Amino acid sequence: MNYTAKSRVPLGTTARTGEVCPESGVWKVAGTPSTTAPIAKGNRMPPYGGNAVTWSLIQYA
Repeated sequence: MNYTAKSRVPLGTTARTGEVCPESGVWKVAGTPSTTAPIAKGNRMPPYGGNAVTWSLIQYA
């Protein structure tokens, strides 16, 4: 059994700018314009275009 996978947050998890990243992976900005960024667990979620945004986890690292 793979215990590492059990400790991961599910894909689609969201986090707002300024929150601590709950999972390392590729995150996508919700809305338009959008972008993706690799963000490591424990880092603060960044702003995009100078604005606070909601990020969604789309791929595990």
